This record gives sequence, C-alpha cells and structure tokens, in this order.
Amino acid sequence: MASTNMAVLTGYLGTDPEKRYFPDGTPQTTFRMGTTERWKDKNTGEPKSHTEWHNIVTQKGTAEFAATYLKKGDSVQVIGKLRTRKWTDRNGVDRYTTEIRSSDVQSLERKPADKAAPTTPPPQEEAPPEVSPDTRGFADMDDDLPF
Repeated sequence: MASTNMAVLTGYLGTDPEKRYFPDGTPQTTFRMGTTERWKDKNTGEPKSHTEWHNIVTQKGTAEFAATYLKKGDSVQVIGKLRTRKWTDRNGVDRYTTEIRSSDVQSLERKPADKAAPTTPPPQEEAPPEVSPDTRGFADMDDDLPF
C-alpha cells in the first residue's frame, strides 16, 4: 500500500522569514506560522480558540519568494511534507523538532488599492489586427451545422 506525507496549512506568519545560504549557495528560509481553530464552548456559549505553531522550512525559489515578499502577520498557504529532525543540545540531551518542509508557499494577502495602481501609466498596447471571417481559416467550412 502506498503512503503519503503531505501537509496543507493556511494561517498567518508569526515571524519574519529568515534567509540563510548553504555552503553551495542554495538559499533556505525559515519562519513560524500559526493556524487557529475557533469554536464555541457548548456549556457556556463562550468563544474559544487554540493556535498551533508550525516551523516552516523552504529552499531554492520558494525560499527566495518567502524572504522577498512575506512578513510577520501575512496570511499564507503552505504545502509541504512533515519532517522530524533529531539533534543534541548543549547538555548532550537528544531533542526532536518537527517541521514542514515546504515545496510551495502562496501569499493570500491583498494589495491595498493605492498600491495596486502603478505610479506610471502602463505603456500603450497595440490593438490586435482586425481579423475578417475569411482569414480565420473557416472560409472553406460549410454553413450547414448539424445543431
């Protein structure tokens, strides 16, 4: 039987992305992301919530995108795989860290209206040439359609 390791998260950045480079020049960006679950308490009707924090690791082009365009508080969708790493702390104690190795990060932010408009007008585009029905390649087709 096949198995799948896939995580899809939608939430908010809890930290600004930090970009580092491997010795071979490959960029890696890390950040924390929070996902919040909200519900009403059945007994009191009081709103409740719980935020889960996730460590996100991106590489290459995804790392460049995250470092350039994302900041703390931005809404994002992350797609990746769960990975647990084992490491030893300063006291010699084995520790474990679970993170999302992200292959895709998409910003869900909307640009403010004043920033969406360019500061200079776009260049004028040429209008497409007029195409007559005879030059579309349909001139030799029958006009009697079966429907």
